[in-house]
Amino acid sequence: MAYLNQQPFVTSRGYCDSFFAESDDDDEIYAVRAEARERARVVARTRQREMAEDLSQMTREEYEEDILDHMENMETETMPDVNSIDIQTEIQWFMRPYLLDFLIEAHHAFQLLPETLFLAVNLLDRYCSRRVVYKRHYQLVGCAALLIAAKYGDRKERVPTIGELRSMCCALYDHDMFTQMEWHVLQTLNWIIGHPTVDNFLQIALAELPEDDPEVEHMSLYICEIALYHKEFVSVRPSTMARSALALSRCILARPQPKLSEWAARYDSYVVYNLSQRLRELSQVLGRKYASMHLSAVSTTVEGFLRRQEQLRRYASPNSSDSASVDQSLTATSYTNPQTPQKGHFHAAVPAGVLTPPITPDKDFGSTFSNTYGLPSHLSLSTSTPPPSAEHANQYNYQFVQPPPQWVQ
Repeated sequence: MAYLNQQPFVTSRGYCDSFFAESDDDDEIYAVRAEARERARVVARTRQREMAEDLSQMTREEYEEDILDHMENMETETMPDVNSIDIQTEIQWFMRPYLLDFLIEAHHAFQLLPETLFLAVNLLDRYCSRRVVYKRHYQLVGCAALLIAAKYGDRKERVPTIGELRSMCCALYDHDMFTQMEWHVLQTLNWIIGHPTVDNFLQIALAELPEDDPEVEHMSLYICEIALYHKEFVSVRPSTMARSALALSRCILARPQPKLSEWAARYDSYVVYNLSQRLRELSQVLGRKYASMHLSAVSTTVEGFLRRQEQLRRYASPNSSDSASVDQSLTATSYTNPQTPQKGHFHAAVPAGVLTPPITPDKDFGSTFSNTYGLPSHLSLSTSTPPPSAEHANQYNYQFVQPPPQWVQ
């Protein structure tokens, strides 16, 4: 009876028949407590991160020399043989830029780690050093190498599927061909996938800097990816390439060179000179990739650097006949290297916006492999790989050039 005689409890939200109604003051108390708990969690995570960085720094200083020695020994054991690639009967060096354009586009589309690209190219070159590769299978080997490299060192959710790779190849290869080629690459390399890439050595060199410099890192990666296109850098060890690319990056960006006591100071001046000579021979795909602000727009920076160097050369020799005007065909914006061939059914086959694969089979590819792999009959209409021409030979002269006593800084 006493309960029936009680008046309903009135709150700001209206009448309530229960004695357990919450007021607005209680909501404020709970909000303050939740904010305090979240602040405590953030502080705890920050402290854990700082402790982990301190422990990692201590461990790195203790084992750095041993780790570096192991990486240098391992890079020697996992280097490709350029002489073996030279004796390939079908694939030629002028085809390499087309495949590199495709791999860089695929790597960028899947947002893979930088080391994944360098590892994929290493697996590709090592496989070509041991097996005879047909022209129609060159792109398939590149896809298998990229798939293996992504599985080895990248995050699981970013590893491309065979269906995605097949779509990027415009359904040129059957699903089973990717699996068979992946297995064959692993068997050929005796399942030895680990290889210290240029990116790994570059991180060691950048760790010696007093403070982080993302622009130097992006410029070094940009130069290292330019080197992937050219034959003379295939036999250069990743440690030497990392130090040389870093030295050239510091020169372009007007950063001080490392001290003689630092590991990064042991660069090869001959490699630095050859890299500087290749800055003008730029792929459109690579230039577009590094023109984004996310990568510090280093391709635009290199273009300005080359323009200034050309002006200095003209001022130094005003009476020379070859300095009357700057050859616009050699600027970084023109991208003189061979570009990826395009097909008319590009948008229909690849809705995600990935460019057409670089190496397409010859005209009898469909008739040859339709019985073996069950490929569609329309693949026989694919265009053949463009033959080497005088233009390609001029753009990709792989002979070493004797450097002058001092290269222009």
